Amino acid sequence: MATFGPDIGRVAISRAGRDRGRAFLIVAAGSDYVYLADGDLRVFAHPKKKKLKHVALKPQVAENFRENVLKGAFVLDSDVRKALKLLGYSACQINMGEERANAQG
Repeated sequence: MATFGPDIGRVAISRAGRDRGRAFLIVAAGSDYVYLADGDLRVFAHPKKKKLKHVALKPQVAENFRENVLKGAFVLDSDVRKALKLLGYSACQINMGEERANAQG
């Protein structure tokens, strides 16, 4: 199984908390934490700080979003929502039963 690092623009699914099952984009990363935004409940200007162990990192990366953040360009919440939608994620909840089954076996 391949592991993915917490890169800016990578899709992360929350595994714990009241936002469990929700898809986010990583907007910043530290050693043990990532900062997440979905452009809806968590806006880019005020991202959610979560421990790495509480998120499931996905292989998809929003390259345009990543480039804009790294360049320091002005990023809108609609850009975050658009990037998630282009990668096949929506603001709706993801079935965590599938996530657990995939993680276990």
